[in-house]
Amino acid sequence: MIDFRSDTVTKPSEQMLNAMMRAEVGDDVYGDDVTVNQLEQSAAKNHGFEAALFVTSGTQANLLAILSHCERGDEYLCGQSAHNYRYEAGGAAVLGSVQPQPIENEPNGTLCFNKLANAIKPDDFHFARTKLLSLENTIGGKVLPLAYLEQARQFCDTHNLLLHLDGARVYNAAVALNVNIVEIAQHFDSMTICLSKGLGAPIGSLLLGKRDFIERARRLRKMLGGGMRQAGIIAAAGMYALEYNVERLADDHRNAAYLAEQLNTVSGFDTRSYQVETNIVYVDVDSAIDIDDIAKSLKEMGINMTPGYQGMRLVTHLGISHADIDTLITALKQQTQGGL
Repeated sequence: MIDFRSDTVTKPSEQMLNAMMRAEVGDDVYGDDVTVNQLEQSAAKNHGFEAALFVTSGTQANLLAILSHCERGDEYLCGQSAHNYRYEAGGAAVLGSVQPQPIENEPNGTLCFNKLANAIKPDDFHFARTKLLSLENTIGGKVLPLAYLEQARQFCDTHNLLLHLDGARVYNAAVALNVNIVEIAQHFDSMTICLSKGLGAPIGSLLLGKRDFIERARRLRKMLGGGMRQAGIIAAAGMYALEYNVERLADDHRNAAYLAEQLNTVSGFDTRSYQVETNIVYVDVDSAIDIDDIAKSLKEMGINMTPGYQGMRLVTHLGISHADIDTLITALKQQTQGGL
């Protein structure tokens, strides 16, 4: 199956599977899984943080971050399009009584500092306590500029806020900017990294921050049922991903640019309204085209995509080649011929 739905559909390579099979394991709840400990220690060091915590998912990592930074009755500022606001089941509010205050994202994915400042609540018992600003990088495939991140740090220092990064695709941002990941991470009090998207691991995310923050998160992870036993088997995949699958993200970016270019050769498909910065391609589809019907036909041909998601989104990853894109374009042209 050629799968354009998301970079979450990647499967481990033979080399990654071998690393998983050879992993030295223990009981991570007791703290004696050697491979998990190695992953957490190396991740903290390589990203400029005191400590790290290996967790099951990006959703869990974001939830632990918000609950570790905030108390009941606090609030966090975030983007209207932020994943931890829109797509994580309201976990911070449901499980932590932490109120989200979403701000409309600007076209480039940033948040306006004037709007953020106006959203900060007065120090008054009528209001929730504004405690945290959460950013996402990349967001919708867009990369937040380094200068903006520096301004965000200054904004939070001025307003006595903590700064968290949902870094589900932060390595895509680093590769697109051609910088070491520390250039991004240095601005944040905490950061998440998803290992199971473009980096290609089958499961797992990292949460990074100060040591006492990570210890609070570790307690909350246990409370949420996230304590794992011989987790070194999957931590080994994360270690392999961070060592071998970062630089190749540039291939995904090139393939995304090629995909966008080729989609414009298909009648009724137009990507020109959306700049392709990393591995996510958005496309407008003419209303005369039954994209749901086309998606069903393509699936029968071995091509999977999600029609209509945010206007229609396609994602490149290590499972998508240049030839796969050509296969998709040929199939789309066959399906849409005479459709307008």
